[in-house]
Amino acid sequence: MSLALIIEDELVIAFSIEGALGELGYSFCEIATSVEEAISAAERRCPDLIVADHRIVGGTGTEAVLRICAHKTIPVVFVSASGPEIREVLPDALIVDKPFAISSLQGAIEKALERPFRHSPGQEGPEMPAIE
Repeated sequence: MSLALIIEDELVIAFSIEGALGELGYSFCEIATSVEEAISAAERRCPDLIVADHRIVGGTGTEAVLRICAHKTIPVVFVSASGPEIREVLPDALIVDKPFAISSLQGAIEKALERPFRHSPGQEGPEMPAIE
């Protein structure tokens, strides 16, 4: 059973991502609408994939990803209209622009699975899978 953590505070979009992930073979998705919910969800059960928006309740999805991936190596894809803001923090982040096509999400997930993300606090620059 593959678990995806969706970090998105707009539930209509979260459910759309959940449906797309179901079509891509993810059998279970947990939706977190805030940084703290995302961290709690990842602590309860380590996801096989994180799909995150940037702007969410109580902070950013980018912040949630950095905090979760400080302790775990997980494939990460951002689905967001805030690509430039994400790139300021994670220059090589895999980003699918909203609105998204399932094929774009699938391609980004495949790249993320090849090189999962782990952030080491104190490193010079976070390492994300490069977009080719």
